[in-house]
Amino acid sequence: MRRSGTIIIRGIVQGVGFRPFVYACADSLCIRGSVTNLGSEVVIHAEGEHFDDFLKSIRKGPPLSVIDEVIVLPLEGVISDRFLIMESGAGNLSGMIPPDIAICDACIEDINRINGRYSGYWATSCVDCGPRYSVIRALPYDRIRTTMDPFSLCPACEEEYWSPDFRRHHAQTIACGSCGPSLTLMDPKGLHMPVSDPIQRAAELLDAGKILAIRGIGGFHIACTESSAERLKLLLGRTEQPLAVMAEKDTAEQIAIVTKDDAGWLTSPARPIVILEKRDHSAHETISNLHTIGLMLPYTGLHHLLFKHLKAPLLVLTSANVPGDPMITEIDTAMSRLMGVVDYFLTHNREIQNRCDDSVVRDGLIIRLSRGLAPKRTRIDLGTKSILSVGPELNANTTLYRDGFCITSPHVGNIKNPSTARYLEETVGRLRGLTAITPDIIACDAHPQFLSTRYAKELSESLGAELISVQHHRAHIAAATRERCVGIAIDGVGYGDDGNVWGGEIFVGQAPEYSRAAHLEEVLMPGGDAATEHPERMLYGILPTPEVLELLTSRGWNDIASSALSHQVSRKFNCAKTTSTGRVLDAASALLGICCLRTYDGEPAMRLESVATGGRTEDWDLEFLESGGMQLLSTRSLMEDALSRYLPLREESSLIQRRGVADIAASFQHNLAAGIAILAVSVAEEEGIPRAALSGGVCYNRMIRSTIWNKLREHGITPVINAGYPLGDGCISYGQTIIAGSR
Repeated sequence: MRRSGTIIIRGIVQGVGFRPFVYACADSLCIRGSVTNLGSEVVIHAEGEHFDDFLKSIRKGPPLSVIDEVIVLPLEGVISDRFLIMESGAGNLSGMIPPDIAICDACIEDINRINGRYSGYWATSCVDCGPRYSVIRALPYDRIRTTMDPFSLCPACEEEYWSPDFRRHHAQTIACGSCGPSLTLMDPKGLHMPVSDPIQRAAELLDAGKILAIRGIGGFHIACTESSAERLKLLLGRTEQPLAVMAEKDTAEQIAIVTKDDAGWLTSPARPIVILEKRDHSAHETISNLHTIGLMLPYTGLHHLLFKHLKAPLLVLTSANVPGDPMITEIDTAMSRLMGVVDYFLTHNREIQNRCDDSVVRDGLIIRLSRGLAPKRTRIDLGTKSILSVGPELNANTTLYRDGFCITSPHVGNIKNPSTARYLEETVGRLRGLTAITPDIIACDAHPQFLSTRYAKELSESLGAELISVQHHRAHIAAATRERCVGIAIDGVGYGDDGNVWGGEIFVGQAPEYSRAAHLEEVLMPGGDAATEHPERMLYGILPTPEVLELLTSRGWNDIASSALSHQVSRKFNCAKTTSTGRVLDAASALLGICCLRTYDGEPAMRLESVATGGRTEDWDLEFLESGGMQLLSTRSLMEDALSRYLPLREESSLIQRRGVADIAASFQHNLAAGIAILAVSVAEEEGIPRAALSGGVCYNRMIRSTIWNKLREHGITPVINAGYPLGDGCISYGQTIIAGSR
């Protein structure tokens, strides 16, 4: 039985209240000694009769911690006659700071307590909640290395900070209305409004139909009530794009169908936006014209106080940045970019060190990995070399690897925007600073023209690191599983080995080697990216027939435009070749008249799915082709089937048309998914592989995902999805890292 030892604890042990937790355990068991932060690990010197019980207790860790390793060594140093929390020092940087955490129930009680110290204080937090990643400058995690450093503690906060009798013992973000960050309400000219309670006044303005920019934990949001949602969309130039909303739990359950899993996500410490099915698909159309709505619960003291004063049951709360751009963090930037859009600004004076957008989840699957979920730390053995992966072009993030762990950053955005490319570099710099990683290998997308690829090349040259390019869809499969598998990668776009646009791919293999085994039929994209923006062009690229041209003419295409499109396709002039599943869905959406102009990323396919929820599925005859020794699913044949069913509907009543379109939309998705599954089953049976990995943004479509999933199971094949990472391009940097580390 041991009576003493030096204990080293590694993992996510910074910013989680580990030192006060250890202190409380020591105090309860009469242990003498000390605890300190050294870099990103905790070092404990301990002695006492109940040492083994103490060791057992601290192995559990506080709620937000993740313990990787506990090392017990012979006691070093002189032991005090009591237990002390010592000053932090430099040391190992193997761990990571946790993500920002939603305000806990105890802190909510504090801000609602009449005449309490924290009554009505918007930035209330404790050791179990509040900002972490967004405020940290460096490790070890102490107030002096966060953006809370400028706010000196008042005597009352000082007492709580140092006393083990309080919940905020060594809480680095402790603050109150007397000493902490403060709120300011500003008019459109940037002038401070002299109000006694900025939150109450902001709520009154929102109820009056005003639009506000609100500075939160990780950046600015734009807020308004439902009555102003349509005006906000017009001002932003996003008339069709759905907006996220914030509401309290009771309201959320009235608006949408909330499953047990959904409720778990909504109330989790991460508090992501959860995509839910509306109870009434036609309700709240000014917010979302889909059958779904993105909803989150209040996650800061500021939010809870707003809802305490609001009369409206919900708030539109959308990121203030242009989609794909970085979050806006500074008031000057917000005022210059949002002038003419918002009526007032509610801001605070705490610096946002690391910007962070809201995370998004649907059906328990992560769409955007960000606030509350990232930085994400994953245990995985990829060898001894350090790796940096910079991700794809769209919906990018970055991943670092060292000593058995990957750390993936929060969502960065679309790297084709120069400002977001700079943000990628900024994020890489911040994470490298927090982890002290100098990569031996840098991985990037295989596309030679991506800004992220150029950045990876420049960085590899400056650091003397090996550069490895990874094909987009192989990274998708590697992110799903490291086991040998059949890989199903279905999305909108990815640079293929042949220089064409891939996106409907079946692979076979194991990281780092995946062979392309089957795919969707290769079709034309007339005008390249123009076919993405105008999916009727994509329709004609798949099905260049007189019937389609006649359909386009009936919708307003003039003779010149129709003739130009026809000549372009027949001569294959400026026509990219693609196997993209996303583009096929876009074309089906255009065929059925659901969406003929894309105004935001994924719109045609999302609206197709929304219409299809009211439809009945019918099995169609699928046509398979062969090319280059691979089996192909004919998407031309699928489109012909859809067209033959759609054209007669034009003569029917509007009610019959709506029902017919819904049935065709549902059947198209179902048969496309069934065809993809058949390709995968064929490869799996030929190779004798019992598992198939699914990845790619199309997998968020519930009908397509479930159809593929069920077809695989019918044939004894186990479907695999990595629910810890996005199915879309937010998993690419992680997959790049796995492939680079497996070579």
